[in-house]
Amino acid sequence: MNSHAPNIRPVIRQLDEATANRIAAGEVVERPASAVKELVENALDAGATRIEICIEEGGKRLIRVSDDGCGMTPEDLPLALSRHATSKIDGSDLLAITSFGFRGEALPSLGAVGRLTITSRVQGGEGAVIAVTGGRLTPPRPAAANRGTVVELRDLFFATPARLKFLRTERAETQAVAEVVRRLAMAEPYVGFCLSADGREVFRADAEQGELFGALTTRLTRIMGSEFVDNALPIDAERDSLALTGFAALPTYSRGAAVAQHLYVNGRPVRDKLLTGALRAGYMDVMAANRYPAVVLFLNCDPQLVDVNVHPAKAEVRFRDPQAARGLLVSALRHAMAHAGHRASQTLGQATLEALRPGPPAPAAPAWRPETPSGPAIRAALDLQAPTAGFAEAPSARYDAVEDSAPEEAPLGAARAQIHENYIIAQTPDGLVIVDQHAAHERLVYERLKAQAEAKGIASQVLLIPEIVELPQADADRILSVAEDLARLGLVIEPFGGGAVAVREAPAMLTRLNAAALIRDILDDLADQGSSDRLRARLDAVLSSMACHGSVRSGRRMTAEEMNALLREMERTPRSGQCNHGRPTWVKLRLSDIERLFGRQG
Repeated sequence: MNSHAPNIRPVIRQLDEATANRIAAGEVVERPASAVKELVENALDAGATRIEICIEEGGKRLIRVSDDGCGMTPEDLPLALSRHATSKIDGSDLLAITSFGFRGEALPSLGAVGRLTITSRVQGGEGAVIAVTGGRLTPPRPAAANRGTVVELRDLFFATPARLKFLRTERAETQAVAEVVRRLAMAEPYVGFCLSADGREVFRADAEQGELFGALTTRLTRIMGSEFVDNALPIDAERDSLALTGFAALPTYSRGAAVAQHLYVNGRPVRDKLLTGALRAGYMDVMAANRYPAVVLFLNCDPQLVDVNVHPAKAEVRFRDPQAARGLLVSALRHAMAHAGHRASQTLGQATLEALRPGPPAPAAPAWRPETPSGPAIRAALDLQAPTAGFAEAPSARYDAVEDSAPEEAPLGAARAQIHENYIIAQTPDGLVIVDQHAAHERLVYERLKAQAEAKGIASQVLLIPEIVELPQADADRILSVAEDLARLGLVIEPFGGGAVAVREAPAMLTRLNAAALIRDILDDLADQGSSDRLRARLDAVLSSMACHGSVRSGRRMTAEEMNALLREMERTPRSGQCNHGRPTWVKLRLSDIERLFGRQG
C-alpha cells in the first residue's frame, strides 16, 4: 500500500492568496539575507544611485531599505504587492531579461510572512504609503516622502514562526546580510551602499567616479582589500558572443575555503556549478587541492543566451551553450596565469617577515608530495632521457653560458648565495629574493614536459586485450560523444554493441590504469559539468611527478652560474611563481622592511 495515499479520495482545493504567498516565501525568502537581496535588487532596478540598508537583530526584527530610485505612484503600490505583478517584463519573452527582478514574487512573499510597509514617491508626484501584515493588505494613504522608495519589513517570519527556529544567531545572520550587500556592491561601482546593524555602520561604499575599469578597481579595493587587487590578474576575454572581465588572484594568493569567489552573469551574482567547475579547471595546474582561488569575474552575454528563470532565488543560471561559457572561463584563466610568468603573491614577503619576528615557533607545515608515481614508461612515452643528479643535464636546464656578473636589475635579481643547499639568495636593487631551488626547477621541468607532450601528442599504447566497460546506453552515448577529445589524450574507445564500450588504447604513461573506473569518473564529470578534465589532470599529475624526480634536489650545491641560470629561466617560464603543487617558488623582501626588522627605521 502506498503510504502517501489516504484511505479516502482527496479533494482538490484552491489555496487562498495568503497561503500561496507563504508557500512562495519559502522559496524566495530563506533568511533575512534573502529578503535584503530582493529589496536591494529592486532598488537597483529602479535606477537608484544611493541605497541605505538598516537591520536590527540580524534582520529578524527590522529590515529597512531606502533608495533614491524612480519611485512608485499611489496606484502602483497595491499592484506591487500582488503576486506576479512586475514592471520588469511584459511576459512576451522570458529570455529577454535585463533586470534583477522579473517574477513579481518578492514583495508579496515578504508581506505574507512579516509586517511590510512601503513608502514611495515619483518625481513631481505625491508620496504614499501602503502596509501589509501577514498577507492582509490595507489601502494606500498619503505620506510625506522623498523621491524614491523606503521598504520596511518588521518581525520577519512572525506569520510562520516555525521558520524562526531555522535561523542562525544574530551575528551569523548579520554577516550573511553584509555578504549579500558586498556582492551586489561589487557589480555596481557607480551606486553608493551603506549597511547599518543595530545602529552601527558595518559596511559603506560611496559611489565611485571615472571610467568603468577604474571605478571597478577602486570598488574592489574597498571591498576585497588592496591585497587582492595588488595580487590579482586582470581578465579581459571574448569568445562566441560571450565576454569575460574582472580579476583573478595569483595562485599563491589563495584561500582555505571558497569564500572569495564572486561570479556574475550579466551583473547578477550567481552560484553556478558550471562556472565554479570551470574555475577549478582554470587553476587546476597551479593550485593545491585544498586551496581555493580568489576571483571577481563578470560574464556578460546577450540575455537570449542565458536563462535566469531556473529558480525563484535567481542564483542559478542555465546557458544555451554551456561549453562555450566554460571554455571561455578556463582559457582566459590559463592564459592569464601563463602570461603572469614568474609573478608570485606580494603578500608572501610580508608573511616571511612575520615568520622572522620573535615569537613562538609556528607549527610545521604538512609535507607536499606528488600525487602520482612515475616510472620508466613515462620517460619512454615522452622520449626523454632519464634525469640525472647534475643540474645542467636535467630536462629543462640546457642553458647557454652565463656572464660572470648577473644583473641586479633583472626581475629576480642576481644570485649572491645558497643556504642549506636548497635556498638561493638573490640581490635586487631594492631588496632580496629567496628562491626554493627544488620547487622552482620542478616547475621549469614540468612546463618543458608539458610542452613536449603537447608538441608530440600523448603517446598511447595498444592494449593486448581491449577492456570492455558495460554502461547504460545513455552513458555509452555520452562517453562516445567525446571520443575524439579522449583520443587526443591517448585514450581510444569504440562502441562494442549495446551499452558497452571497448578501451582499445590507453596513455602509455599511465601504468596500471583502471580504465573502467576512469571512464565512470569522466562520465560523472560529464553529467555534473558537461565536460571533464579528469584525464588531463591524471596525465598532468604523472608529468608533475616526473618533473619532481627530474629536478634539482634539495641538498644539491649549485654554482653561481647555475643559480643565475635558474633565475633567468624562471623569468622566461610561464607559471614559474609556484611549483606543481601550488607552493610559492620564491618570495621577495624589500630592503626597507628588512631594515625595520633591525630597528634601522622608525
